[in-house]
Amino acid sequence: MSRVGKQPITLPEKVSVKIGEDRSVLVEGPKGKLNWTLPIGISVAFEGKDVNVTRTSEDRRVRAMHGTSQRLIGNMVEGVSKGYTRNLEIHGVGFRAAVKGNVIDLNLGQSHPRLHPIPEGVKVVVTDNTKIAIEGIDKQIVGQLAADIRAYYPPEPYKAKGVRYVGEQIRRKAGKSVK
Repeated sequence: MSRVGKQPITLPEKVSVKIGEDRSVLVEGPKGKLNWTLPIGISVAFEGKDVNVTRTSEDRRVRAMHGTSQRLIGNMVEGVSKGYTRNLEIHGVGFRAAVKGNVIDLNLGQSHPRLHPIPEGVKVVVTDNTKIAIEGIDKQIVGQLAADIRAYYPPEPYKAKGVRYVGEQIRRKAGKSVK
């Protein structure tokens, strides 16, 4: 049995989980609603304030989805109760970012500004023109937006210029040496 799949999900205050007829899982909380469809072979049982995810067979595909389903439902519960945040920072002379409506404008030393759309349900805040905070209730969307922004100019190892996660360590390389 999956070690992750066996763990119960404890529901915090003001968070409810509902299972629909079409195997849809609806999680509602103070920050919003999230919806997801259970894979075939996975079921959900309620025991007081705990949610238990079980599987109905020992098929390889069902075993693989057992722990994944538990974590996805757990992430939905945490998202609607606390939310998720990813922080990025931009390093480089003249590199900056700004939010313009539902688009983030990135000037990363290239000949043109990068305009990246902000998905619905995600809030992006830029401070000091170099610090980007991405907030939302869906962990996957928040993480993907942060990864997309970082991919425009990943930090390079010689001068460490580029977009990086806050706290990310960049292994520096030595430049050319003069003989």
